[in-house]
Amino acid sequence: MSEVAKKLRERRANVWEQAKELADRAADENRAFSGEEEKSWVALNSELDALDVRIKAVLEGEQRAKDAEDAMAALRGEPRKQPGAGGPAGDQNSTELRTFLRGEGPRVFEVQPAGPVNFRDLSKLSSGAGGATVPTSFYDRLVAHLIETSAILQAGATVLNTASGEVIQIPKTTAHSSAAIVTEAGPIGESDPAFGQVSLGAYKYGTLIQVSRELLTDTGVDLEGYLAMQAGRALGNAFGAHTITGDGSSKPRGILTDASAGATGPNAATPVGGFGSQSTAGQGADLLITLFHSVISPYRMSAACRWLMADGTAGAVRKIKTSEGQYIWQPSVIAGQPDTILGKPVLTDPNMPAVAASAKSIAFGDFSQYFIRLAGGIRFERSDEYAFGNDLVTFRALMRADAALVDLTGAIKTFTGGTA
Repeated sequence: MSEVAKKLRERRANVWEQAKELADRAADENRAFSGEEEKSWVALNSELDALDVRIKAVLEGEQRAKDAEDAMAALRGEPRKQPGAGGPAGDQNSTELRTFLRGEGPRVFEVQPAGPVNFRDLSKLSSGAGGATVPTSFYDRLVAHLIETSAILQAGATVLNTASGEVIQIPKTTAHSSAAIVTEAGPIGESDPAFGQVSLGAYKYGTLIQVSRELLTDTGVDLEGYLAMQAGRALGNAFGAHTITGDGSSKPRGILTDASAGATGPNAATPVGGFGSQSTAGQGADLLITLFHSVISPYRMSAACRWLMADGTAGAVRKIKTSEGQYIWQPSVIAGQPDTILGKPVLTDPNMPAVAASAKSIAFGDFSQYFIRLAGGIRFERSDEYAFGNDLVTFRALMRADAALVDLTGAIKTFTGGTA
């Protein structure tokens, strides 16, 4: 991590302490913010948001610079040093891809994983989150951008790679077995777990990317990285929206479709669907604690246990304090790592519903129980004729995928807003 990122991180921690001190003083004196304090509180929170954006941009910029240096090293004939890029097979694949991009080969290029891919380790936000282990093959770079775009993939969903796209049946658990005391020589009651099935198909997602002829012929440009970023983001945005709210009708089933209720907000809260007042029992931070404990311990102990909410909801939760005056939101002290609530990481996704009446604005639980099926690799196709009049080369990226929650016993729970 660079000195710039470290200084930004230190500034973020300092601003957080200022905001915390401001709120603590008002709480200790049992009063609301004065006009000047409210203005300072808004300014500090705005600065926190801005710092979050800058830190992420700096870290991504450092990674882009590293990728560009790798590309220039390859042009100079120097071997790549990153894991997963070396060896004759990797060099051959890169050569074939560059030949395809220049239009010197076939019009279709199948991008397949070179081996088993652990999608949970592909975050490039920091070295600790997997930045030092991301292979530089085109497929893995593309999937890394998919993960950066989709909060569900970041959360540790279980990913199934299949070579083809036929429908596969995944058993889903709807109820667990139970036991009871049995008297001597008495009959033992039968209690079988209840199962169902989830059908995972392969819905097709696609995007067109047009590139100028000049960009293709400019050997100083990391074209592989550019296309991986553009295609990964486009496919990730489309698929990511369905992993949250998809209803299963000609699209994947999103987590909110099958997740069960864990906590419900008070009616007549301000804003409607919000968390109410901490001065009232069962409201404020109490609701998040209720949601936390509505998920049973084995799921909470999972490495894939997360909070998921929209940025606007995160802004509201960030201000909530317990009855002891402690903020329930805890900022991360490690660059690139998410903040936490009750010790569990918080991820944000713009596709999560905003706080509103009857809206499922927060999801919490074990996201490894959400299965994502990817059928085959990513198919790239090239056309020199599609935008011939503008001297643009068109690339088409296609991905086939489906998803569904397979454990319906309460692996993921939601906070639902009350009514007016």
